[in-house]
Amino acid sequence: MKLTTGNLITGKKQMSRESGEQRLPAKSLRTGLAAVDAVVSPWNSPKDRSKEREIKREAVLKVSAQLFNEFGYHATSLAMIADRLQVTKPTLYYYIQNKEEILFECHRVGVELLREAVAGVSVGQASAAQRLRATMLAYASVVMDDFCRCLIRVGEEPLPLANRQELGQLKLALDREFRSIVQSGLDDASFEPCDPKIAAFTLAGALNWMGRWFDASGPLSKEEVALRTTDVLLNGLLRRTKQPQEIPLPRRRKVGKSKPVGG
Repeated sequence: MKLTTGNLITGKKQMSRESGEQRLPAKSLRTGLAAVDAVVSPWNSPKDRSKEREIKREAVLKVSAQLFNEFGYHATSLAMIADRLQVTKPTLYYYIQNKEEILFECHRVGVELLREAVAGVSVGQASAAQRLRATMLAYASVVMDDFCRCLIRVGEEPLPLANRQELGQLKLALDREFRSIVQSGLDDASFEPCDPKIAAFTLAGALNWMGRWFDASGPLSKEEVALRTTDVLLNGLLRRTKQPQEIPLPRRRKVGKSKPVGG
């Protein structure tokens, strides 16, 4: 088979007068060459690279939170984080700037997880009591996560003031949600009279502390611990009766002249 200039230009099928062979059109020739010369790029697309970087950054934060919980913030070094991830220390700087940024991001993720859990509770619960119970269970189920445990165990003290203020703003939504539910229960008389602010702080504080004392190797699962803790907080410890018993107050002694002995 012979290729002529005319074939390359016109792309028409022609028969060679010399050999009688059919000649290939130029378009077919270019397609064949492209198939032979095509090289698959070893680099991922920009979209895939961005997704891969985000996955690796999340791994850096997850491992960091675990190490902060295990050894404490100050005792954990970037070298320890890199070692657990099986990468070099300079590799970490492609994903984070410094250890302070890691701690802030761990806290931010922890707060966001709690907010999402609380926001996922349906506002259409039959009563304020049911809504409060569902919210507490959702909150408790997340507070034992690595990021939330880091938020509770490490605290915000190592962070700059600007970071602490930003986290404080994120936490406001959680506080408002608990106060709103308590106020709803006061309005429909399903809750005992109380200060909504104090009640919200008490409930959130007790649930937060689970992130400090919960032991995954213990006999109870996270779900069982969350359920039992919620029951104690909602029902209390004192046995209730139909008619609350009044505790008598001690009588005050009258102040007067003392009688003489034998008088």
